[in-house]
Amino acid sequence: MTSNSVLTHRNVGVLSIEAVEAPEVVTSAWIDEQLAVTYERTGMKAGTLSDLAGIESRRWWPADVTFDKAAALAGRKALDRSGIDPSKIGMLISTSVCKHHLEPSIACSVHHQLGLAPSCLNFDVANACLAFVNGMQIAAAAIDSGAIDYALVVDGEGSRYTQEQTIARLQQPTTEASDIFAEFASLTLGSGAAAALLCRMDKHPDAHRLVGGVARAGTEHHQLCIGDLEAMYTDTHSLLIAGLDLAEAAWKNAGADFDWEAGMDWYIVHQVSSVHTRLLCERLGIDHKRAPQTFPTNGNVGPAAIPMTLASVSDKIAPGERVLLMGIGSGLNTSYTEIVW
Repeated sequence: MTSNSVLTHRNVGVLSIEAVEAPEVVTSAWIDEQLAVTYERTGMKAGTLSDLAGIESRRWWPADVTFDKAAALAGRKALDRSGIDPSKIGMLISTSVCKHHLEPSIACSVHHQLGLAPSCLNFDVANACLAFVNGMQIAAAAIDSGAIDYALVVDGEGSRYTQEQTIARLQQPTTEASDIFAEFASLTLGSGAAAALLCRMDKHPDAHRLVGGVARAGTEHHQLCIGDLEAMYTDTHSLLIAGLDLAEAAWKNAGADFDWEAGMDWYIVHQVSSVHTRLLCERLGIDHKRAPQTFPTNGNVGPAAIPMTLASVSDKIAPGERVLLMGIGSGLNTSYTEIVW
């Protein structure tokens, strides 16, 4: 079995981690109501989103809240919590899957909204649901190199438009059961925003230390989930199995560099569904009670899911406890990153 990519950080801390929930609650029961005629005609059963995926609701931004505005809201919250002057931020990385246009980058708008300095490098990083973790890794490398002192990683996601389009498409009289299964994952998505401010540990010894981690690619599966704002088509079962296989391979090959198999205090896993969480914990032999869940009420918020989940329990994590961020992104790629609180 081939080895992982290994990343280690020497002088990097997480100064603040913040989340912003979208305000409008959209229940799975409401989605079932919109598709009631289609369900009856195709022999499908209502309740699959809640019963199988474990998602009772997800959230939407108001129609006038754009992805960059959402990301900026989280970025501002992280800056305010950290107490760092915006002029000191040396790098801004936007990791949003959702984009209104191909160019310019979402980071340009967020940079402007936050009033960051002209010297602040700013750009987008895209890697499906893994992008926020990748953004942290890139920012950490820049801090370790001495190029910058502070970096801000942001993400703003919104499922409103995609789910409105998906529901309208599935309401068509030509829809078959196979069409519902192909677009089922689109209905599990959610909206939200998150941001993390990274710093030099020698300047902030009380920050949460970013230790490092591993990454692994399984890009032979790059066609299992393909989407844009209009639609997302997924081979749900194949994606689940391939993702679990990849996560397990990365876990089993991490032992030479990290002692995670001895047990961590917190596991912050990508939030997909109850099935995914249960099977991942079983595959890796980890305690599911140490893996907090946000998908039941927020759905799958893409790259924002891991930082939003971490932010939701940050006040419960004791100093010195070990936290493992565990991400999988369609494509497929996976990465584990450890933080010592």
